[in-house]
Amino acid sequence: MRKAKGFTFQNIFSSSLKPSLSRPRPFKAYSFVPFSPLAMLDPTILTLGGIVLGIAIIERILERWGVIDLVDQFAKVMRFILPVTFYSALIYFFATFMF
Repeated sequence: MRKAKGFTFQNIFSSSLKPSLSRPRPFKAYSFVPFSPLAMLDPTILTLGGIVLGIAIIERILERWGVIDLVDQFAKVMRFILPVTFYSALIYFFATFMF
């Protein structure tokens, strides 16, 4: 039967690999993203807002042209789409926003 040889921790790792005990430099990281209004410039939210704004402009143009029946149809659709779009964009913003 072979005799087991014991090793100590100091024998395995040589003393030449010891790191210096100097204090590390302080590292300060600042993040202004949660406080910046530029964080709201998300492409998805901007696209949804552009589509809603475009439909509202088209509705006003049709109203000036005197096509009231079509404007009423747009108003009925927008009465449903605007709240759904707003709350969907709000939920999406808070779900993807890094706090």
